[in-house]
Amino acid sequence: MKKQNFLKLTERVQIAIELGESHFREFKSAYEGPPQDKEPRKPKAVCVDVARTLVAFANADGGELLIGIEDDGTVTGIPYEDEALLLVLDSPQTHVHADTPLPTIRATKITYDRKSLLYFSVPKGSDSVYLTSDGRCLVRRDLESVPAASEQIQFSRAEIASREYDRAFVDGAKVTDLDIRHTGVIAEQISKGMSIEKCLQHLELAEFDGSSLRLRRAALLLFAKEPTKWHPRLHVRILKIDGTEINSGEAYNVTSDEDVNGNILSLIGSSWELLRPHLTETRFSSDAVFKKQIIYPELACREALTNAIAHRDYNIEGRGLEVRIFTDRMEIVSPGSLLSSIDIEDLRAHNGAHQSRNALISRVLREVGFMRELGEGMTRIFSLMHKNDLTPPLLESTNDTFTITLEHKYVYTKKEKLWLESFSDYDLSREQRTIVLLGYNDKPISPSQIWEAVGIVDTDYYRQLIESLHDLGILYNVATSKEAYNTARARGVDKKKIPRFAIRSPSGRQAPQEEKGTPRELDETEYTRIYVANIPFEASATEIQEALNPFGEVVEVITPVDRFTGQSRGFSFVEFSNAEAAERAVQASGEIELHSRRLYVQKAVPKGTEPDH
Repeated sequence: MKKQNFLKLTERVQIAIELGESHFREFKSAYEGPPQDKEPRKPKAVCVDVARTLVAFANADGGELLIGIEDDGTVTGIPYEDEALLLVLDSPQTHVHADTPLPTIRATKITYDRKSLLYFSVPKGSDSVYLTSDGRCLVRRDLESVPAASEQIQFSRAEIASREYDRAFVDGAKVTDLDIRHTGVIAEQISKGMSIEKCLQHLELAEFDGSSLRLRRAALLLFAKEPTKWHPRLHVRILKIDGTEINSGEAYNVTSDEDVNGNILSLIGSSWELLRPHLTETRFSSDAVFKKQIIYPELACREALTNAIAHRDYNIEGRGLEVRIFTDRMEIVSPGSLLSSIDIEDLRAHNGAHQSRNALISRVLREVGFMRELGEGMTRIFSLMHKNDLTPPLLESTNDTFTITLEHKYVYTKKEKLWLESFSDYDLSREQRTIVLLGYNDKPISPSQIWEAVGIVDTDYYRQLIESLHDLGILYNVATSKEAYNTARARGVDKKKIPRFAIRSPSGRQAPQEEKGTPRELDETEYTRIYVANIPFEASATEIQEALNPFGEVVEVITPVDRFTGQSRGFSFVEFSNAEAAERAVQASGEIELHSRRLYVQKAVPKGTEPDH
């Protein structure tokens, strides 16, 4: 091994700063206070930070911590003398629970950019649930170290071998056993001019022992030139079945049985190219033309396939990954059950639950762009199926397999699907189709039904949807705004709950009622939501409503909460009964007080784009 191929710690720090904080990397400042008047933090407080971060890394997928670097990557160094330095360097032992000592820790002082830094690293743990000295259990989730119940990260002894499989060193394996086409591209992508050997060390795929470079099994699974030499079932098998079950004997109904082999990086691409043609089918249309029809959304299938390749149990060497394509569904069956630290109900709720069986493989795929945010894959699959009006994926975990099933089954009934298909010439968006479905069988539609079904938070977008359908001649008014207002007052309900619209079938028949008014009336009287920021975390919906009642009738208060802590995120969407009340609230922005805090108000924007204050 050439000396220049040993990845120095200073080079590792430089690369870490270039890449920034991640699921595997954290920066901590040794200073506190306002930018122009920062003071050194107390060493004991830094010790607590070190222990909590390393515990979270060990309970997840391992990682590295650098003290003396700001969140934005600015190197500010550490101001401590020898005694304080030793205190912080010892914190992985002194501030971690004695019954759950961390696995091999690296803790050292380093000089970088003429400033002193402290560098810590810890591998993924496999034999304990790690706790801080005060009994706190934390786990790394993307960029945060968050509290977790010990039960959530418990795993059986059988899982230890599974989790450690990709981390084990392989005797006799050399860099020449790897496909340099892949490793070279990735090294250049991470840092221009980086050697393959340094790239492997940076990704924790290899370790220099002073005389040679030792490869971990993950390096071979990812990059091997001859994959079957290192794993007998590094492949994906794709079966096409004529029916809803696989039969045997004379009734054997597998019409296509294809197999593709390769290292993981090549397998992701080659297996996708083999699967992709099966996602469409050719049908004889009503206009006597053969047309291709998409059965499953491509992005959902690719996400499911990539996740299966990344997270399967490679410790089970006697079985590979199978994709079974039936006439009514597609099953992706992975060797290995779901990790005991993950509840299948959390996946079904697609709330971002994540823990990697193959920590190194997942890290490489994430760092080089084959996978995106860790823990978000299942959420995207559910979302894509929903956007294509298909039923949610089915998830099943047995003792030795994990299966995700995508069904070619619409969320609509057959009659509802026929109703929507009658509007196919209009090329409607999903939101427009949702409104059209509300009007199935000549049902009158209220504004509140539209807001709820489509998930709207912006009045302008609501207005655009209504007017677009009106301009197409699909939607018409069955009541004017004034009639809806009078009816609402008589019934003692909100005006938005009064049906005002109906859907005209494209068959050409006359509307069942004469059209009344136009959607343009929305400009003056439609319901309006506002965005309220700087709300005290402890404020209740009732208190928010009372603070805004002076401007007009508050119809609804929605306060988003953090999915992990359940705490308010400090802002709300508030709906008034009319636009004038909302406008008055906007004009009073900064003058409204709640729990001695000033509330800042502006017109609501679509979900996911709320402004910062």
